[in-house]
Amino acid sequence: MVVRTLSPFRNYVMEFEVGVEFEEDLRVVDGRKCQTIVTWEEEQLVCVQKGEVPNRGWRHWMEGDKLHLELTAKDAVCKQVFKKVR
Repeated sequence: MVVRTLSPFRNYVMEFEVGVEFEEDLRVVDGRKCQTIVTWEEEQLVCVQKGEVPNRGWRHWMEGDKLHLELTAKDAVCKQVFKKVR
């Protein structure tokens, strides 16, 4: 599977097999590497990143025409909702 994050500031491409842990190189994003596993939980794609920060990861899911992204690190949670522009 491939997840692409594209922005005016930087782009990041994450290629992985669902359910298989791998070393993720995030040096272009925030200067770190971590052990990552991405799985399906019901209809949500869930990523757990093991490293120096506990409870770090994200989850993606669709509701109608909206893509939801929830990011976690320690006890902080960031929720984003993206809507497709036609």
